[in-house]
Amino acid sequence: MKTADYYMSLPYKVEIIPDTVEGGYAAMYPELPGCITYADTMEEALRQLKEAQYQWLMAAIEDKVVIHEPSGEGKTYSGQFKLRLPKSLHKELALQAEQEGISMNQYCVYLLSARHIHSAR
Repeated sequence: MKTADYYMSLPYKVEIIPDTVEGGYAAMYPELPGCITYADTMEEALRQLKEAQYQWLMAAIEDKVVIHEPSGEGKTYSGQFKLRLPKSLHKELALQAEQEGISMNQYCVYLLSARHIHSAR
């Protein structure tokens, strides 16, 4: 069973929202529903949020609530992945890359980038 200290060591995303009406700040962990605090300064809100997180985790563990780990925004990526494809497609991509005078790897990155940019519009 994972402990509160284990979860405290994970890189949860923090959101800080200024209260433009009454002043001060709300600080929360979006991945820990209800784990929120309010303070006059941003620094105080962050300090209080750590204590609120610990108390939230202790209560969740005691009540056997599912505690979600951070979604992965802090993950690093190597820029590499293995892809299997039909031999006929492999041949076609290799021939097109050769016609362009670039490696097949560069050509595939070009195709993926062009598709990604087009679909984002």
